[in-house]
Amino acid sequence: MSKYDIIVLGSGPGGYVAAIRASQLGFKTAIIEKESLGGICLNWGCIPTKALLKSAQVFEYLKHAEDYGLKVKDADYDFDAVVKRSRGVADGMSNGVKFLMKKNKIDVIEGFGTLKTGKKIDVDGTEYSADHIIIATGARSRELPSLPQDGKKVIGYRQAMSLEKQPKKLIVVGSGAIGVEFAYFYNSMGTEVTIVEYLDKIVPVEDNEVSKQLERSFKKNGIKIMTSAEVTSVDTSGKGVKATVKTKKGEQVLEADVVLSAVGIKSNIENIGLEDVGIAVDRDKILVNNYYQTNIPGYYAIGDVTPGQALAHVASAEAILCVEKIAGQHVEALDYGNIPGCTYCTPEIASVGLTEEQAKAQGLDVKIGKFPFSASGKASAGGNKEGFVKVIFDAKYGEWLGCHMIGAGVTDMIAEAVLGRKLETTGHEVLKAVHPHPTMSEAVMEAVAAAYDEVIHL
Repeated sequence: MSKYDIIVLGSGPGGYVAAIRASQLGFKTAIIEKESLGGICLNWGCIPTKALLKSAQVFEYLKHAEDYGLKVKDADYDFDAVVKRSRGVADGMSNGVKFLMKKNKIDVIEGFGTLKTGKKIDVDGTEYSADHIIIATGARSRELPSLPQDGKKVIGYRQAMSLEKQPKKLIVVGSGAIGVEFAYFYNSMGTEVTIVEYLDKIVPVEDNEVSKQLERSFKKNGIKIMTSAEVTSVDTSGKGVKATVKTKKGEQVLEADVVLSAVGIKSNIENIGLEDVGIAVDRDKILVNNYYQTNIPGYYAIGDVTPGQALAHVASAEAILCVEKIAGQHVEALDYGNIPGCTYCTPEIASVGLTEEQAKAQGLDVKIGKFPFSASGKASAGGNKEGFVKVIFDAKYGEWLGCHMIGAGVTDMIAEAVLGRKLETTGHEVLKAVHPHPTMSEAVMEAVAAAYDEVIHL
């Protein structure tokens, strides 16, 4: 039996980061992966979807070249080539993780790992043991009873990024990040897209004004949106698919080539031995303390299988914190109230902290500032005037409660708010930090200025 200091089960952005940090700290480390190194994020999630979206954005630019004084004749696309490029990007990233495993002298064990008592893992009949076992098995597309996935006419995100043929009509069920990103991509490529959202607004976790702006932008581009609507059944017996949608006005039947189910994720906790070891689970999540220890000593869990936000950067942060705690370092528990969320459709969405609705529901006296990109010189020059930056401050102490952005490149701007909140920055400190001109990031400073009635360019 091979013996390690740390074994990591799963190689996504939680697992492979945990393995690298463990190796850096001198632990003899192994990682177990049943499919491809990098997990869903690198192979079927974050990275390849961004490659698809980039192709869509470039095509959008080509279609609007005249807006920039340029002439492009007969701009067209090759759907297969777009998908192939995305898969190539994913393969490159997975190979990068292979290199990192080799560089950090981490043993890669291929196969399906099952937890055993006594801090052991069985991988397809071979047992391995470790002083510490970190569970990082991630999640998959969630299936609704009314929307069973067959992988062809009713699909999840994995099939959505590698379809052999582009659908002429697509129904997207769910308008979280996955739903709206694919809605944007397929709409840009010429597919007729309808979004069906159960709640009363799209991107429901976002600030109300952000949701309204995205709805306006999507509708302008021809995406149909149905809110307060529920797909109650699908009929795949014919050539395409018929979806019965329950709305406040009654039932409606929508016809399409494909239905994409984007209604969330399901943790991969089945058949990995949790019950045999006695690891506590509640509502599909492994229960852990602030340092990701389960109720059984020597077993830990990070990422999408735990109750925190199901985001790649959360899994990576948890991984590092978990391993450093094992190493005896002084670590602080992760602040889940200061986790940024990003959505990469066009316009992009980025947010952190409380929404205006949440802040007011808590009874806080707030100062709110908003700066539209239509007043930004850089946005005007770039032809990206849609959207805004919105900031929320506590009126009494100046604490930065939340920041919400929608527009071009905002996913690269949100880190300023995350860092500012981490350092307990006040609104006046943001105002006095000189922002470069012309940049999109000036809008953060201008939004803060608006909150304090000092805005210059509005």
